[in-house]
Amino acid sequence: MPNWELKNCCQHDQVVFLATIGVFTVVILLLWRTVLLTPFKLITVFLHEASHAIACKLTCGQVEGIQVHANEGGVTQTRGGVYWLILPAGYLGSSFWGMALILASTNLITARIAAGCFVIALLIVLFIAKNWTLRGLCIGFIIFIAIIWVLQEKTTVRILRYVILFIGVMNSLFSVYDIYDDLISRRVNSSDAEKFAEVCPCPCNGTAWGVIW
Repeated sequence: MPNWELKNCCQHDQVVFLATIGVFTVVILLLWRTVLLTPFKLITVFLHEASHAIACKLTCGQVEGIQVHANEGGVTQTRGGVYWLILPAGYLGSSFWGMALILASTNLITARIAAGCFVIALLIVLFIAKNWTLRGLCIGFIIFIAIIWVLQEKTTVRILRYVILFIGVMNSLFSVYDIYDDLISRRVNSSDAEKFAEVCPCPCNGTAWGVIW
């Protein structure tokens, strides 16, 4: 029989995990317009653009460059590949990476793996970046993650899991906000969803695709 009363549904660690996500969400929303979140917004833009690049490579295309701009915009230059799969990969990729980082933060071993993969991705992009904003972002976050990792292993400041969780929550919120900002509160004709509407035979405009995504 289903336990509809949900008695004893959450252990202490699960309550702490959910509460931490709630606190991070509130903090992010309160600081959304401040410069304190700018580096984390830019790293989210980086993961958005990296998702385009991954979709391009997976569909046998060529990535010619990735840029992240200080105004929180970004662009990925691609050649070939399946365009209608590359376009939605940015928004959907941000949500995916957010989910993956949030799940990885639940365990120290998986948090270490996520941090290691994150640093490797930053190192790869550092050499294909086409502007200094992205290069500086890569270098800055490599140093930041390295410091957090050393603190985790050598001191009593054990915050690696929380940093990974914060980046995950930031990605999840930003992907939704980006769709809302580009397609609902205003119309950006150069957005991925608007471009997708142009190449897709379905009778949906960019706003509709944004909502679907």
